[in-house]
Amino acid sequence: MRSRGVLHTEIELQVPFFDVDSMEIVWHGHYVKYFEVARCALLDRLGHNYVQMREAGYGWPVIDLQLRYIRSARFGQTIRVRAELVEWENRLKIHYLISDAESGERLTRGSSVQVAVEIATGEMQLVSPPALVACVQRALEA
Repeated sequence: MRSRGVLHTEIELQVPFFDVDSMEIVWHGHYVKYFEVARCALLDRLGHNYVQMREAGYGWPVIDLQLRYIRSARFGQTIRVRAELVEWENRLKIHYLISDAESGERLTRGSSVQVAVEIATGEMQLVSPPALVACVQRALEA
């Protein structure tokens, strides 16, 4: 059973021609890009996006990525991508759901895990930096 996120955001986008193959089906690797766009929107909502992470002295590489393809997205289709914050105290775990914007039909789901790495030393952190935790707490209180 998937954990529910404590915060979420949704974006909508129309599948562009350059994301599809000759059968007008989205190439499987582009779903990761759609996850990233939603993740950036979620981080912006938290007030701790990639620029602010770098300014705080940390990089956040993805160390695990899971995708489950249910149904193909197609050229011209408007899709909704939901990103939900699931974990943030020791790592950043986000669940995703891609669905058809009109019908709500589920197309793809997945999750990503990122960890903080101190830029100056290259050392992985075992807990999330205080700057991220504080931003999440402020967002939860808002």
